Amino acid sequence: MILRQARPDDAQAICDIWNAIIVDTLITFTSDEKTALAIEADIETRGPGFQVAEFEGEVIGFATYFPFRGGPGYAFSKEHSIQISAKARGLGVGRALMQKLEQAAVNEQVHSLWAGISSANPGGVAFHGRIGFSEIARLPEVGRKNGQWLDLILMQKILSSQTTTDTTVQAE
Repeated sequence: MILRQARPDDAQAICDIWNAIIVDTLITFTSDEKTALAIEADIETRGPGFQVAEFEGEVIGFATYFPFRGGPGYAFSKEHSIQISAKARGLGVGRALMQKLEQAAVNEQVHSLWAGISSANPGGVAFHGRIGFSEIARLPEVGRKNGQWLDLILMQKILSSQTTTDTTVQAE
């Protein structure tokens, strides 16, 4: 398995993984499928904050982070998404991707990573717990998909106990 920064030509493979999850599961609250064009733009914008796992020339998973909330005060907190293809789950791909993504975040002075996990995804909650995330909040019935109300579980991992020396943050 190769872990590397995503490239624009990975966009369709990422779409295929993500859209299968959007269409077939309650793991994500959205029902809007991703497009290769939008993912290409995210890859270009996020740089090292968008990583893929590749096996035998095929993208089998990805992890990316993006602003947790708008505004300069949140610049050092990022939310992430990680998705693994059905055939690659349970093989350590997720753990390896998260280690790579966390290193990219540390290099970019990210202080904390956040996960917003659907209550319909207990495996995602357990996974994040195993890699050092703590459950911070459970927001009851804030999501709705396929006629079901779903809780959102927020989990956080502090990446650095040191604060940045730069006290001024530029708006994004």
